Amino acid sequence: MTREKAEPRLAALGEELFELQDQMWASKANSVLVVLQGRDTAGKDGTIKHVAGYLNPRGVNVVSFGVPTAEEREHDFLWRVHRHAPRLGEFSIFNRSHYEDVLVVRVHGLAPRGLWQERYGHIADFEELLAEHGTIVLKYFLHITSDEQKKRLLEREEDPAKAWKLNLNDWKERDYWDEYTGAYEDAISRTAARHAPWTVVPANAKWYRNLVIAESIVEALRAHRKGWRRKLQDMAAQAKAGLAGYRRKKS
Repeated sequence: MTREKAEPRLAALGEELFELQDQMWASKANSVLVVLQGRDTAGKDGTIKHVAGYLNPRGVNVVSFGVPTAEEREHDFLWRVHRHAPRLGEFSIFNRSHYEDVLVVRVHGLAPRGLWQERYGHIADFEELLAEHGTIVLKYFLHITSDEQKKRLLEREEDPAKAWKLNLNDWKERDYWDEYTGAYEDAISRTAARHAPWTVVPANAKWYRNLVIAESIVEALRAHRKGWRRKLQDMAAQAKAGLAGYRRKKS
């Protein structure tokens, strides 16, 4: 794959993604949860811009999960996440997610080991619950190298348009590279499932990252297209029958 081939391919996928979203929105048969995880500078914001940008914004909800608020800390760790799960017909895109509670919490010892170890099972059960109620769960780990991350952090300092993103903690977190690697490996291996798959996305090349994720989402939605069309046809038949009855009464 080359960038020259990828760009028209991404545009074609974007058109198909918009069409599939429209059918899902109208049929209200399913919803989609896209989970984006990755190290700092891995490209979560860029993915939202370049892939989710093809979606109709009326049915998209983007949520960024940061440090829990005082209210959120008074509930179980999934409370703040579940309330943002997508409604039927809609997309929810999580920029970071419930996985932070087995990543940063683990790496920095913010909870006892016995507590965060139990969360793998809770996460798996939560995602299974969503899938049972029609949510298409798709999870992506944007994988960049240490050298690429360093390059991107330095570019932020040099680019006035990106300097606002500078954060000392991004550099501090690099000291825990190996610890995060282990945390991600466990999180992915212990929560991957047929109904909630993980895709590890090579993300050093941004254009390739976007293509891989767009291909994956479109492929997942294609599997539901026939069902959505059947439901829309049934809805249309019922609407036409109702309209015909109304006209008979009027005539």
